[in-house]
Amino acid sequence: MSDASMEGAGARKHGSLHTIDRRTAKRNAAEKRFKYYGMAAIAIGVFFLVVLAVSIVRSGLPAFTQTVVKIDFVLSQEEFDTAEGTLFKTAAYEGYFNAALVNRLTERGIEVAFDEDVVERLLGKTGGTLREFYRANPDQIGEEVEFELSTSSRVDGYFKGRVTRDNMEDSRFLMRTDLDLVDALAEAGIMVQAFNWNFITGTDSGVDNPGGAGIGASVIGSFFMMLVVLILSLPIGVAASIYLEEFAPQNRFTDLIEVNISNLAAVPSIVFGILGLAVFIQFMHLPQSAPLVGGLVLTLMTLPTIIISTRASLKAVPPSIRDAALGLGASKMQAVFHHVLPLAAPGILTGTIIGLAQALGETAPLLLIGMVGFVARGYPDGFVAGFTDPNSAMPAQIYTWASRADAGFYEKAWGGIIILLLFLLTMNIIAIILRRRFERRW
Repeated sequence: MSDASMEGAGARKHGSLHTIDRRTAKRNAAEKRFKYYGMAAIAIGVFFLVVLAVSIVRSGLPAFTQTVVKIDFVLSQEEFDTAEGTLFKTAAYEGYFNAALVNRLTERGIEVAFDEDVVERLLGKTGGTLREFYRANPDQIGEEVEFELSTSSRVDGYFKGRVTRDNMEDSRFLMRTDLDLVDALAEAGIMVQAFNWNFITGTDSGVDNPGGAGIGASVIGSFFMMLVVLILSLPIGVAASIYLEEFAPQNRFTDLIEVNISNLAAVPSIVFGILGLAVFIQFMHLPQSAPLVGGLVLTLMTLPTIIISTRASLKAVPPSIRDAALGLGASKMQAVFHHVLPLAAPGILTGTIIGLAQALGETAPLLLIGMVGFVARGYPDGFVAGFTDPNSAMPAQIYTWASRADAGFYEKAWGGIIILLLFLLTMNIIAIILRRRFERRW
């Protein structure tokens, strides 16, 4: 049989290239199904991400608003002198406030009978607030001053729908009959919803006052911790990566180091917390619950991530860059620091910021160094005190609020998660911007 006849037989057997046979159709169908599988996986992931985001926002947004009583109050000099001259000064101021409240309701044509105990259940000790204000601002005596007083957690829950007349029980904190006064104050425009700046700038208020709880001090604690992590982990991690990738000889010892670094990146974070407790607190006797100790622990946890990402960035630089620099007479160190490192800088910065973002959200290591047990009631006195004085951190504060019984703290925990996610989102955006800014193409 000639070659032409063999080619003709083969063509008849396999068909034309323009005709799709069964095997090709089957392969194309499999590729199309795989494409649909990928699209479905992405759609499912986006769906759960949207559900998570909506759940967090819906549960956390109420923490950014609070129910307040806005009332214009005038205290005369005679009333001030009388109150300061009595034995029970707080009770005297409370009497003035209750009288002003009755007058405001009467002016709006609303008649509601109530006593001092009802006002105390709704607003707490108003007399102490008024006394402190006028003692600090004596020039305001005789002038009209608008006071904005926060309500109790249960009253705030009543406004937000968390507490209703049907599901609440009478207690020393709130009675069903007290809600009549609440409705009257709301109708008169005296009790309203306002943005809760105290939640952003305030401090934790203890287990009995969820309405006054704020996350501001914890934000400061996290800031000082991240400073420690950045100052320590960036130079140490980058230096170790440069040595291992560019200068270290390839032998069993360096292979052992590389394996251990990879293993440390997978170690649970609570193990680093145990290490920090044993070394920094029990052995070195550093202050417990301090951002300095928290930063040291998170540095140990972040270093493997930074080293691995930095080595990957250095390895991604083409070997021709090194060879060209060495061929032109540069030393090994000049080739690395003048040519390789600038090209790897975007990846190094990105890996560092991602490592910091991971450290910012860690809670387990902070549990073991006491940052959950300590309740920060104020801001640090200075820059150095921000590192050494006991403080809390955002994830630790969120954990503390979530573990308390009052539903108001649970609401604050969701609000804290929103603030934490905003910080993480900002850090990731900065990483993307830095990568775009310093990226070089070759």
